[in-house]
Amino acid sequence: MDRATVDHLLTTTRTVRRRLDFSKPVEPEVIQECLEIAIQAPNGGNQNRYHFVVVTDPAKRATIGAIYKKVFYQEHVPLSGAGDPVLPVYQKRSGSIQDSASYLADHLGEVPVHIIPCVESRFENAGTFRQATRYGSILPAAWSLMLALRSRGLGTAWTTLHLYHEKEVAALLGIPDDVTQVVHLSVAYYTGTQFKPGPRISARTRTYWDAWGQNR
Repeated sequence: MDRATVDHLLTTTRTVRRRLDFSKPVEPEVIQECLEIAIQAPNGGNQNRYHFVVVTDPAKRATIGAIYKKVFYQEHVPLSGAGDPVLPVYQKRSGSIQDSASYLADHLGEVPVHIIPCVESRFENAGTFRQATRYGSILPAAWSLMLALRSRGLGTAWTTLHLYHEKEVAALLGIPDDVTQVVHLSVAYYTGTQFKPGPRISARTRTYWDAWGQNR
């Protein structure tokens, strides 16, 4: 295994917004190939409760885009404080991220492929164990899907704002009432070639050994 390539993929797979190429078609067989890879991710009890709704129909994409845009500008609190000079380094790019997020909100309906990973059952009112188990049975696959797509030259944007209107999206796509949508992935070939690791708080400072707050 080429560890350098693997590490590069893991550390530079970013949320892509402005660099999504709306004009280039995405081959269905590539999407399916990546989904077959993604489902090898762990899932609770190997019960295979995952489902993926792939949306390529222009009218449905436009409707989802309109829902997302409405939520972004009217119902969701945007990032703030980007100009504060005392912000830590991992927040310095908040302004550019907000601009990028606004761009995606304005153009989401133009993204050629939308993928909504789902998991069977409703568990929003369940306890911590059941929620963790259900989310743990789909989110690893969603991340693996992003990695598989990236390795084939496709960018993705992980978003959840459409869940403000989950039932409306479910009605649009025929998703059953007993299925939970967990994320929305915008998928397109990306422009350019360079991706860099993002600003993060050091894992060392957030890693505790044997008791909370004890660092090495």
